[in-house]
Order: sequence, then C-alpha cells, then structure tokens
Amino acid sequence: MSWFHLVRVKVNWTALLILAHFTYLLIGAIIFQMLEREAESNNRNHFQLEKLNFLANYTCLDGPALEKFVQVILYAWEKGVNPSGNSTNPSNWDFSSSFFFAGTVVTTIGYGNLSPSTMSGQVFCVFYALCGIPLNLAFLKQLGKCLTIHLGRLERGMVAVVPHKRAVEALAVSLFFITGSLLFLIIPPLLFSYVEGWTFGEGFYFAFITLSTIGFGDYVVGTDPGKDYISLYRSLAGIWIIFALAWLALILNMGARIMENLVILTHPGFKKHDEEDKEVSSSKLEVTSKI
Repeated sequence: MSWFHLVRVKVNWTALLILAHFTYLLIGAIIFQMLEREAESNNRNHFQLEKLNFLANYTCLDGPALEKFVQVILYAWEKGVNPSGNSTNPSNWDFSSSFFFAGTVVTTIGYGNLSPSTMSGQVFCVFYALCGIPLNLAFLKQLGKCLTIHLGRLERGMVAVVPHKRAVEALAVSLFFITGSLLFLIIPPLLFSYVEGWTFGEGFYFAFITLSTIGFGDYVVGTDPGKDYISLYRSLAGIWIIFALAWLALILNMGARIMENLVILTHPGFKKHDEEDKEVSSSKLEVTSKI
C-alpha cells in the first residue's frame, strides 16, 4: 500500500511538471508572438521601402543587382565579417577575440555572430568542444565547491559573533548573493554600457543572456568596428563569464535546496516518500551485490 502511494505521488508530480513545463512554453510563445510579430512586420516593411528608395536614387542599379548585393552582405555577416567600415576593421580572429570565442564554445553560449569558416576550423571546433565542455563543467563544479567553502567560513565566523545559526545562514547567503550580484550583474553591465555605448538595460540584457548561456548574439562585446578596444577587452570578458557562471550555478543550487526545504516543510509526506525510495534503492543494491 505504501509503495502504491509512493508511485502515485511520483506519477502525479511528474505529470504536474510536464504540464507546467509545456504550459510555460505555450505562454512564452503567445507573449513573444504578441510582442515581436508587429515589430518584425514594421522592420520588414521599412527595409523594403529603403530598398525602393535606394533604387529610385540610383537608377543605374536594378532590382536583381541590389538583391545580389544584399546576399553578399548577408553572406559576409554570416561569416563574421562586419559589412560596415572597410578592410582595415580589426580582425575577428586576433588572440583576444579567439580567446573569447573559445570561452563561448566550452561554456555552450554560442552567440552565433562568429563561427569557423574553414573545414579544418570546424573539425577542430567539434573535438575542442567535446573535450572542453566536460572540462569546463568540472572546473565550474570545483570553483563552486571553493565558493561554498568560503561561504561556510563566512557563516562560521558570523556564528561566533551572533549565536543564532538560522539567522546567520540567511544573512551569509544574502551577503553572498548581493556581493555576487554587484560583481557579476551590476558592475559589468555598467562597464559594457560605457565601452559599447549601450544603455544599462541593454548591458544587463547582454549579461543575463550570456550567463544563462542563451547567447542570442544580438549584443556581443567588442564587435563595433568604429571603436578602439584595448587588446585584452574580450579576454577579460571571457574570464568574467567563467567566474560569473560558477557563482550563478551555486546560486541556482542554493535556490533549489531552499525550494526543496520549503516543499518538505509544507508537505512532510514528500520527505517520507523520498526516504522510502532511498531505502528501496539501497535494498535493491544489496540484493544485486549478493547475487
């Protein structure tokens, strides 16, 4: 009877997660469509109008010639070449930019504004990602452990001053969250906004899209041909990404633990079922080892 109740709870919880996940996707699709479809239509109409005006001003060109030139521009953009400016634009494959690109590969951000165009580069990128992604995960895990150790030391130091353990834990986590937010989510967008000429909202948007590893590629640092960047600018941005991802992963793990504790407090049965599930798994392992 207890096993049947456990299975029923698990099935209900799984069904609830599936329903919530796809409902969330549907809601997102509807809202994005409402917010973006009209703007896309306006941009498309504006582009067609600009093409007609261009043809009217330059009568030596015809429609097919202009379309061919547009295709050349699109091809250049897909290959990572900025069509604006001239051939003296900074290279996308200098050391700093290459270091930044390597970081986007192993962190699976993949902005999409730059990719290998040669066959040898594409083959190397595949094997580099196969080895680099697990290495990056191991590095982030170890870095998260180091941050957890420092957080524990902070808690113990505060407990020595304030005897209330629960309050100290909450205060330490809050300080860790606030400090990390300043270092990784507030100050970097301010710097990016200053260097790139973005608004703070655009800088914060870039930071969040980057650290969530979504990486749309609509905003990328160090890609404006009209600006003179310092040589290590994109390399420093890559280092920021690595450490910020470790901090964010730790914050997400802490949030998951808090949610789990809240569920256990509000539904004590879940803890009992989890313990029963662990007992069943351990007994199965014992039987298997005996066989």
